[in-house]
Amino acid sequence: MSTSSSLLPPQIITGKARLAGVLGWPVAHSRSPVLHNYWLRRYGVDGAYVPLPADPESFVAAVLGLQAAGFRGANVTIPHKEAAYKLADVLDETAKRAGAVNTLVFREDGKILGLSTDGGGFVASLEAASLPPQPRTRALLLGAGGAARSVAAALQDKGMQVSITNRTQERAEALAEALPGADVVPWSVWEQQLGDFTLLVNTTSLGMEGGPDPLFCPSLAQATPQLVVADIVYVPRVTPLLASAQKHGLRTVGGLGMLLHQARLGFREWFGVDPQVDDATQEYVLNSF
Repeated sequence: MSTSSSLLPPQIITGKARLAGVLGWPVAHSRSPVLHNYWLRRYGVDGAYVPLPADPESFVAAVLGLQAAGFRGANVTIPHKEAAYKLADVLDETAKRAGAVNTLVFREDGKILGLSTDGGGFVASLEAASLPPQPRTRALLLGAGGAARSVAAALQDKGMQVSITNRTQERAEALAEALPGADVVPWSVWEQQLGDFTLLVNTTSLGMEGGPDPLFCPSLAQATPQLVVADIVYVPRVTPLLASAQKHGLRTVGGLGMLLHQARLGFREWFGVDPQVDDATQEYVLNSF
């Protein structure tokens, strides 16, 4: 199927349209609207998916307002994933283990279902890049927020030993305690300890366009040639961290694959179609950058 916007069917939006969106702060960088509206057009679904900026103080009111307005649900991105976990009435097993939610489904019985698809989406992105998690090897995660929880749990499920580092030591320790088997590396020394790891994952918004530190680029001098460097940030496509890794000759995985793979479950729940994550989908989203 061609990815040209002019060759896709027109989007269908009637009075019966199914509605969903993405809640975040900030949210202008998100490519989720591009992805979901592409799928809506591709599969001829009557619906729309929109960006929903909500600051932390307004998050609960925003979710309840969307539910009252007839939305089918929403994705949740930084910094709301742990708040979404607390708000949900029902949690799937992955969300319970991760302690975070990135997908909300408003059920017909009035309950809010919370799902965690970040970890599975991240692992799928590694596998799609032919760099699957290797059992009995070590992964170092930068960050201790909702995305880190999901990614850490998914990597543990694949047999990896997970270490957490975070600027706030207490948050790293809390996450390690919540995930038996995980340990903590102090933020001040993780760059010097890179030689102990085969996978480095930035799960924070550091390096994100418009984020708190868009130039985030730690030293990778101590990395071994076997290190794989992954970043869940996808705007820009090549973050400073990934660019540095490539200069060191290291294999890299950007955040776009995780975005595509984690989105399938939400789309299926809200719009009733299981979309394909294929070359056409990736090309279309890439052309939106």
